[in-house]
Amino acid sequence: MNILLVAAGAAVGAPLRFLIDRYVVGRVLRGATPFPWGTLTVNVLGSFVLGVLTGITDHTTTLLVGVGFCGAFTTYSTFAAETLQLARAGNRTGAGLNVVLNLGVGLASAILGATIT
Repeated sequence: MNILLVAAGAAVGAPLRFLIDRYVVGRVLRGATPFPWGTLTVNVLGSFVLGVLTGITDHTTTLLVGVGFCGAFTTYSTFAAETLQLARAGNRTGAGLNVVLNLGVGLASAILGATIT
């Protein structure tokens, strides 16, 4: 049963990550941008949700939303690859900013979520 909860959460989280990334880049920013704003957006939102979950002790919710949804919704690997891509393209300032924003704003978002609950 546990694996089905994780899979169900992931089945929603992964496509939603893709859709939000495309929405941010395509609709909000209106085109390609050298900075990975879509990935930053999903990582900050996912950090907030995980922060909220720190106040919830229900095992089912943790598996479905925390492990499944947030695990598929947020993306450390894409964050790392995009940071490396920025650095390799000579945009070291953008790479550094990406690290600071993902970690700093992500942590602040998680703290805000935890504070709310």
